[in-house]
Amino acid sequence: MKAITVTTSGDLSLREVGDPLAIGDGDVLIKVAAIRLSIAARYRRTEIMIPKESSPYPGLECSGTVIDAGRSVDRWRIGDQVCALLNGGGYAEKVAVPASQVLPIPQGVSLIEAASFPEVACTVWSTVFMMSQLSTGQTFLIHGGSSGIGTFAIQIAKYLGVKVFVTAGNKEKLAACKNLGADVCINYKTEDFVERVKEETGDKGVDVVLDHIGGPYLQRNLDSLAMDGRLFIIGCMEGMVADVNLSCLLSKRLTVQAARLRHRSPESKAVIVGEVEKYVWPAIAAGRVKPVVYKYLPLSEAAEAHRNISAIAFLDPGLSNAAIC
Repeated sequence: MKAITVTTSGDLSLREVGDPLAIGDGDVLIKVAAIRLSIAARYRRTEIMIPKESSPYPGLECSGTVIDAGRSVDRWRIGDQVCALLNGGGYAEKVAVPASQVLPIPQGVSLIEAASFPEVACTVWSTVFMMSQLSTGQTFLIHGGSSGIGTFAIQIAKYLGVKVFVTAGNKEKLAACKNLGADVCINYKTEDFVERVKEETGDKGVDVVLDHIGGPYLQRNLDSLAMDGRLFIIGCMEGMVADVNLSCLLSKRLTVQAARLRHRSPESKAVIVGEVEKYVWPAIAAGRVKPVVYKYLPLSEAAEAHRNISAIAFLDPGLSNAAIC
């Protein structure tokens, strides 16, 4: 089969490689139709925070057709069209994945479009809703509203009756966020998001912040939170280190949590995938959460797409919604 491999220089190369080894009893083998190009996939190239047991190929989610199933797999059959949360390996023509991390194609979504959902849905649902317990009537700040995570988070939060604040870097991205349902759109280049949040909430702050910026935003995120607010960190694109005034955490009883989906156990991922199918898939079927795809690219152009995302990942996170098929 063909697969995208990481070269010794950290670049990507499309090569002929061996098919996946015999799958486990609880696995399915998928013929890949499409994958989503994401910021996280860039880390696969540079070996930043990648679990040792991960696949040698990038790709954290895919859609495709089941072509084999292990002996203990009951739900999935050869020929089923599915999408899946992967442990890596999606940038290939075939990938093996635990059956518990496989999802049906949502109603009303094409096989190609479905590749845009598994990782973002599992990331947002597990952090914002399962752990941070965001609920109807509360307020929610999303940084990078035009990213893959952001566009999904806006839609699912609005579906569940949450008031959504977003930050983005230009009027086009802010308009896109507004069209997806965001209530308050903040240009982080021209506005102080802390002051805008306080202004819009009567100086109370928001209940939950979802952040992937890291160090430079830590104190400002805490300042943006309401009493008993929750900050969830899913990335550190702009730095790992920050100074924090602990009095803010103490006086407002704030909670700071962090997690990476890739480092979760198979058992934990299975629980998350089950929750996503139960609570998120109906929103997609109802047309309340839609796939947002920036561009469609052939697998042969994955290397160039990665070079682009490395150069402008923070300036244009919308590129992370490219589908490679």
